[in-house]
Amino acid sequence: MNFTEGTRRGLWPAVAAILFVMLILTRYCDSTLSRRELQIKAGKWDKLMLILGEIDRNYVDSVDYAGITEEAIPLLLERLDPHSLYLPPQELKSAEEELQGNFDGIGIQFNVPNDTAIVIQVIPGGPSERAGVLSGDRIVEVDGRRVAGVKLDQDSLVSMLRGRSGSTVNVGFKRGSSNNLLKIDIKRDKIPVKSVDVSYMVDDTLAYLKLSKFTRTSHKEVSESLEKLKSDGMKCLIIDLRGNTGGYLDQALMLSNEFLDRGSLIVYMEGLHRKREDYFADGRGRYRDICLKILIDEGSASSSEILAGAIQDNDRGEIIGRRSFGKGLVQEPIYFSDKSGLRLTVARFYTPSGRSIQKPYSKDYRNDIMERYRHGELTSADSIKQNDTLKYKTPKGKIVYGGGGITPDLFVPLDTAGITNFLIKSNERGLVFRLSSELADIYRSQLRNINNLQDLKKFLNSIDIERKFLEYAASRNLVPTKEEWALSGKIIVTQLKALLGRYSPLDDNAYYPIISDIDNVIQVASGRGLTVQ
Repeated sequence: MNFTEGTRRGLWPAVAAILFVMLILTRYCDSTLSRRELQIKAGKWDKLMLILGEIDRNYVDSVDYAGITEEAIPLLLERLDPHSLYLPPQELKSAEEELQGNFDGIGIQFNVPNDTAIVIQVIPGGPSERAGVLSGDRIVEVDGRRVAGVKLDQDSLVSMLRGRSGSTVNVGFKRGSSNNLLKIDIKRDKIPVKSVDVSYMVDDTLAYLKLSKFTRTSHKEVSESLEKLKSDGMKCLIIDLRGNTGGYLDQALMLSNEFLDRGSLIVYMEGLHRKREDYFADGRGRYRDICLKILIDEGSASSSEILAGAIQDNDRGEIIGRRSFGKGLVQEPIYFSDKSGLRLTVARFYTPSGRSIQKPYSKDYRNDIMERYRHGELTSADSIKQNDTLKYKTPKGKIVYGGGGITPDLFVPLDTAGITNFLIKSNERGLVFRLSSELADIYRSQLRNINNLQDLKKFLNSIDIERKFLEYAASRNLVPTKEEWALSGKIIVTQLKALLGRYSPLDDNAYYPIISDIDNVIQVASGRGLTVQ
């Protein structure tokens, strides 16, 4: 039998994948299966094992087993479902750092508007603050290597700045108008990663909390925030889960428990090899009586959908926004001796009413959000596809639908009202972002001395941001018509003010309250906007 080189290349990923399958069967299943059961399961792969044996005995050249296996594993998992995932050692380390709620680094947040990283925030109490780094400093060198103006990608710069706790990195900064390079030795340390971006009082009784992910510290962070908000007069709470792709299940369960009465079903999971497992509220939640509103969108997934589904199916609060992503698969971690690992799907999540959160697999699965936009779901509630065979009822008789994701009680469309050619071109050139960094340099001393939102807004209104932006755009040959500015002007000016607010000590406590003025979902949730049903 003759094989072409192309045939051999196509064969190897499938063959090498068997090594991986057998590894799982022997390492992972051996503790729960008898030897006879293991033999039966392994026997299902006999044909491929036979091919592998023939190649081992007869193939003309030596084989790079390790390299081929690393390439084959992701291909195998893709054939199972869209979310089973293999993580090589470095990717696994990074993923776990993010979810654990800390990492080793120097304690700064930065952006790269013009091929040079600019420090946006110095994390209080972190290594950079202790070393004297300031917001607005530009990163020029790291350990003697130039990183400014050389088109270095952001991930590479992050990896250069991060490192083992206790190690030292020398960073060269350019500060203000000085031409001198300020070189600072920074001793790396553990850096906390926030999952609560911001929490504040919208008015005397309505509070807002933005949760960006579900990390190991999410419940603790939310509890601390809610305790302060309650002392400030909170009677009603908006929890913003838009863009929150999920994280740890236990954090979603603990947060749901804070708002639900004893015995309320939060979620259950079930799979072919996993018996149904129910999770109930224990009645010890401290916020079971407050008014509750949950914001979701097409970027809300996994743990976000568990929390939103529990609140909706128990008639506990109002879900506002757009249909969530539809990721309801349970991934179980499996670790290997080379420090790589798996996230293997073992079950599905179901809301209390019995809805599967997981959307169907399809050829368009990866492009689902674009498909929603194309058929109008992001701008019209009537375009949301509902399957009458997947109709469920809450205890109070409200109709909810399965089929993938959580459909909101109040639909708020994607806001396209202010989009003009001028706004699009401005965004393409990054003008708002670039001007904000330049203005932050000019007004650095004033911004650093502002510690409350009222003073910040007063200062921002005094520097005529509208005129500055129009002059800045015109200097780059971009001039709006009167009609374009009438539609897009408020968006641009508000974005500039919010970004400038981040250069003050208030950081996100300035950004989010300011940007909410052009956020139609928050406007609806706070009673200041109109829904479109």
